[in-house]
Amino acid sequence: MSNSYFQFKEFTIHQEACGMKVGTDGVLLGAWAKGGQNMLDIGTGTGLVALMLAQRYRLSRVVGIEIDEASFLQAQRNVADSPFASRVMVVHKALQQFSPDETFDSIVSNPPFFVDALRASGASRCVARHADMLSYADLFAGVTRLLSAEGSFSAIIPADCATAFVAEAYHHGLVPTRRCGIKTSEYKPVKRYLLQFDRKPVYPLTEETAVMMMGNQQSPWYAALTHDFYMR
Repeated sequence: MSNSYFQFKEFTIHQEACGMKVGTDGVLLGAWAKGGQNMLDIGTGTGLVALMLAQRYRLSRVVGIEIDEASFLQAQRNVADSPFASRVMVVHKALQQFSPDETFDSIVSNPPFFVDALRASGASRCVARHADMLSYADLFAGVTRLLSAEGSFSAIIPADCATAFVAEAYHHGLVPTRRCGIKTSEYKPVKRYLLQFDRKPVYPLTEETAVMMMGNQQSPWYAALTHDFYMR
């Protein structure tokens, strides 16, 4: 997925200016996250997740915010060239400074997740991958400030970051209500978690483990999840 563009069924993602290219994490989140009428994508990058949500929820509005200028401009272009341009807006702003006159009933993020690790090469890639400019605490403070009373926050996070991520959610008054552990293949451990948080607990927690690949083919779960997006 490292080409200068990636073709989906209903839109094209150009990505040459972005630190983080189209990847499986974004596709998983965009296809899995709970939507709503008014949605926010924090750290929109190329605009991929925002456009996926706009495709899935065709009467809704999506706002994507992005701190990196090059990525912001790339996302603007991708949105403008898509069939969903009238319903998707990209804003060049950090979450900490984003203060709209509205709340959102769905917030999503594929957040920076490396806290103590070697820095990625390239400024844009570093912003996208490391939590220095958007800590978990800052992320959840922003989410709780912008999330409507009945809204949901969805994210994808590496398995070894999940405990700290969930703990920060609890600290800000959000509780996990849906969780999907992602294995790249049947006999490997869970690599990622798709997580949904709400203000009120739901019992029992909706939980599953999903496998992406069965041998050299996509699993039925992954094929069904991405059916409306990937070119076959």
